[in-house]
Amino acid sequence: MPRPLGELEDAVMTRVWQWNRPVTVREVLEDLQQERSIAYTTVMTVMDNLHQKGWVRREAEGRAYRYTAVSTRAAYSAALMNEAWSTSDNPAAALVAFFGMMSAEQREALRDAVRVVQYDDESATEAPAEPRAEAPAGPSTEPSPEASAEPSPEPPAQPEAEDESAGPPRPPGR
Repeated sequence: MPRPLGELEDAVMTRVWQWNRPVTVREVLEDLQQERSIAYTTVMTVMDNLHQKGWVRREAEGRAYRYTAVSTRAAYSAALMNEAWSTSDNPAAALVAFFGMMSAEQREALRDAVRVVQYDDESATEAPAEPRAEAPAGPSTEPSPEASAEPSPEPPAQPEAEDESAGPPRPPGR
C-alpha cells in the first residue's frame, strides 16, 4: 500500500514524472539546486530509497544510474486516495466530505472522470462487432455443435427488431 512521499521524495519524483524520461542524480540535483541548497549525496540517497521502495527502476550507465518512474503521478495520487478512502469506517461519509472540499473546477474534473469511467464500462459490456460481409442478417440457421441431429419442434426464430429499445430478442417458443 502506498504511503505519501516525503517532501524531498516528492520533489525528486516530481522531476522524474515531469521529464518522463530516464534521469540521472546529477540532472535532478542541478534542477533542485535552483530552489534550495542540497548535496549530491542527499539526492543520490533519496533516489536509491525511491528505487528500494519500488517508485523508480534504474539502469546502470557507466558509473551512474538512470532512473525511470515505475508509474505515473496520476496513478500515485489515485492509490493514495484509494488507500485513504478504503481505511475509512464510513466510506460514503468520507467521499461526501472529500467532495465538499473540492473546488468547482475539481468537481467538474470529477464529473468528466465519471463520464469516462461510465463510457468505458458501457464499451466493455458490448459484444465485439463481428464481420457482417459473410454473416447473414438475423439468427444463424446452422445448428450448434451441441445440437442433436433431430430437427427442432420449435418454430423458426423471428427476425430481430430494428428498434434497439425493444430489448433483447426472445428465444423461440417462449
